[in-house]
Amino acid sequence: MYSRGSGIVYGFHGCDREVAMNVLTLKQPLKGSVNNYDWLGNGMYFWENSQSRALEYAQHLKENPGKSKKPIKNPFVIGSVIHLGNCLDLLDYEKLSLLKFGYEILEATLKSQNKPIPKNKPLGNLQELMLRDLDCAVIETLHKARIDGNLTPFDSVRGVFWEGEELYPNAGFREKDHIQICIRNPNCIKGFFLPRDINTKFTLV
Repeated sequence: MYSRGSGIVYGFHGCDREVAMNVLTLKQPLKGSVNNYDWLGNGMYFWENSQSRALEYAQHLKENPGKSKKPIKNPFVIGSVIHLGNCLDLLDYEKLSLLKFGYEILEATLKSQNKPIPKNKPLGNLQELMLRDLDCAVIETLHKARIDGNLTPFDSVRGVFWEGEELYPNAGFREKDHIQICIRNPNCIKGFFLPRDINTKFTLV
């Protein structure tokens, strides 16, 4: 009853300015990601409540053009109002057991087909698990299982990602920790907007 939460969040997506303007003016839809290593499965990715992290990521893609299918010339951020709908919220203890169930289905299926189980792969100097082939396969398997079982499909997936250097020695926090949202059902996105800067000169008279 209570695990659905309020459902409304702000999401931010880093991309090229031209793409952002086309999405804002409804000239094109925001395309989802369909990579085998997408850590929350396939769909449209947003940083929850973090415009700055979305911009940092877009700048990162500009500086590393090989990591993006379409090079970013002008890093930009588009905001969105999102209703999570029926969300596979991996910050909710109860939903984590579903993820484990998804793994069990995947394991049994691949074993019957004599196929290997995908693996999450480390990347970079910190050897973080950035290529999440296993996690993607588990989540996609869970989605398929719900559809095959005539259960309500998940509209979105939400999870926390620990990333980057320690903020300080022996810290439990890292410099790029964030919450991401993967939207599968485009109807969850109620609208896009151009993020505003805080008006620091505003005063109540």
